[in-house]
Amino acid sequence: MKIATWNVNSVRARLDNITAWLTERVPDVVFLQEIKCQTEDFPEHVFTELGYTSLVWGQKAYNGVAILSRLPISHVCSGLPGDDTDQQARYIEADINGKVRVASLYLPNGNPAPGDKYAYKLQWMDRLYKRAESLLGLGCPVVLGGDYNICPTDDDVYAPEKWAEDALCRPESRARFRSLLHLGYRDAFRVINREPHRYTFWDYQAGAWPKDHGLRIDHFLLSPQATDSLLSVDIDRAPRGREKASDHTPVMCEFGFGNHEL
Repeated sequence: MKIATWNVNSVRARLDNITAWLTERVPDVVFLQEIKCQTEDFPEHVFTELGYTSLVWGQKAYNGVAILSRLPISHVCSGLPGDDTDQQARYIEADINGKVRVASLYLPNGNPAPGDKYAYKLQWMDRLYKRAESLLGLGCPVVLGGDYNICPTDDDVYAPEKWAEDALCRPESRARFRSLLHLGYRDAFRVINREPHRYTFWDYQAGAWPKDHGLRIDHFLLSPQATDSLLSVDIDRAPRGREKASDHTPVMCEFGFGNHEL
């Protein structure tokens, strides 16, 4: 099973790029973030023609997450449990093929930090910790993928000294990311690849892409069962170099799931 994640920075603005990549790489499941449209405006018919079922939680002009699947999929929930007042479309969870629990997530950026936005980011991560902990109780593979807006270490940012006080790199943010690892989840990319300065995001400003001034902020966190089934992880840089590209590029994992059932 091939599972990809991609912050597309507007699904309608990048639709040609997205469909071209899906046709080339043919992942079984795709997590999308920052779709930037309401649920009813998501171009579901385009993905249906490519063989994908769509689960969508949208929001006008901001945020928005989706899961596309070529395999049987059932919706579990939209919205990260723990705060019924939070209406930001940042989390959607589903079961895939009756075997794997997955979630597409778009963690808050948190800047400027400190401040109210940073407090929201940390609170959101505390809720994610509780959900991730409960999902381990399923005893099946769990795959939590998306834009975490966290550079886990200085190896994941092109200029650590410039980013030290940014919400993506502040110690409180990194500590909460590590707490997920302490639960038993693994950072899929680091399971296989120890090479520093491999990035998934390059800003549109200041020539970041041609200079390779990037950040690794798009991650898969895997439960022990999912980690045991991991075969490969690939950061596909090619889409970032295309015309009208998102500022993020896709990450894809391949798994050899056995007979786990939910």
